[in-house]
Amino acid sequence: MDRRDFLRNSALASAAMMVPSFLKAFGIGRNDLYIPPTSTTGKRLVVIQLSGGNDGLNCVVPFRNDLYYKARPSLGLKDDEIIKITDEVALNSNMQGLADLFNNGNLAIVNSVGYPNPNRSHFRSMDIWQSASDENQYLYSGWIGRYLDATCDGTCAKPYAAIEIDDTLSLSLKGDNMKGLAFSRPNILHSSAQNPIIRGVANEYKSNSDHPEVEYLQKTLAETMESADYIYQHSTTFQSQRTYPNDAFGNRLKTIAELICSGCDSSVYYISLPGFDTHVGQKGQQNRVLKTMSDGISVFCQDLKDNNQFDNTVIMTFSEFGRRVAQNASGGTDHGTANNIYVIGGKLAKAGVYNPLPDLQNLDQGDLIFNTDFRQIYATMLENVLGINSEKVLGRKFELMNFV
Repeated sequence: MDRRDFLRNSALASAAMMVPSFLKAFGIGRNDLYIPPTSTTGKRLVVIQLSGGNDGLNCVVPFRNDLYYKARPSLGLKDDEIIKITDEVALNSNMQGLADLFNNGNLAIVNSVGYPNPNRSHFRSMDIWQSASDENQYLYSGWIGRYLDATCDGTCAKPYAAIEIDDTLSLSLKGDNMKGLAFSRPNILHSSAQNPIIRGVANEYKSNSDHPEVEYLQKTLAETMESADYIYQHSTTFQSQRTYPNDAFGNRLKTIAELICSGCDSSVYYISLPGFDTHVGQKGQQNRVLKTMSDGISVFCQDLKDNNQFDNTVIMTFSEFGRRVAQNASGGTDHGTANNIYVIGGKLAKAGVYNPLPDLQNLDQGDLIFNTDFRQIYATMLENVLGINSEKVLGRKFELMNFV
């Protein structure tokens, strides 16, 4: 190795040690790093993860079902705690924003979503939902990450096709070859990318067949610098005129709205909301976090409507599992199985209550029985929103649903 190569490789080693965590998560896996283009349908997907296992029965309430109140003598929601949306179905009164979306034809509720042989561990069940695996299958890539893998077409496209507004990247956005980009705030992302050593190495990127590892690091850095600049520029070109709730969830939704309305060329946005593990004193805790969720989503949708972006945006929620039907001795509910998910958008093909409420007469040892595989939801989003063959991502065909 000559002196020039030694100096270059030493600089790369130093740069690699100084790379911030959000850059390290950007892309590891191969030398010909290609980042996918945006959705071919012109639509974008916003995924909201409800962490902790949301109790769907106290969100979408079967208020005419005596079995619901028998199983939940103190947790069952009474008339003054619900918003009736059909003759049989009500929403938790803290979900007024979602009730308004329902009444405007912008919300589809899918009941009894789950998977065979459900796992009640937070970590394992979240892995299953994020990777779209079977219960006994262990995958180290996520369904959105594999979407990124599947869209690689041999051309160098945008390095920000999938964005997570968080400090760390979830498994959902990690592919075998490609990865999404995680950051909490665009200005912090941009500031972290200004390190002069990293910038210098990135600016010197060129094809280097003699040292493929060197080329790979330079290429990754160059593309990440481009991404940081692009995201920051878009974050400064549009400022929302809507007042969002002053909490972390609202602020992150505002960041997504501002990126979307600025014309940011990303196809997937991902955000999480914690607080749904309600073993003790469920009513107060769940009501607070449901209000946070519903109020934030309501303003977010209004913001998109104001700027003509609602019709080409689809929002979906999910949680790693639901809760058991019967309340426990601590005024809460324990880990369960099937759950409801919400699909929101300006141009839904089928809004409303998509399928029947859970059957409370036929339980599996006190748990709801799923009748919709969560990968049917994913397959529908992949094909009808992101415009890609879902079998390439999920490994096999799942029946599509017609809510979008």
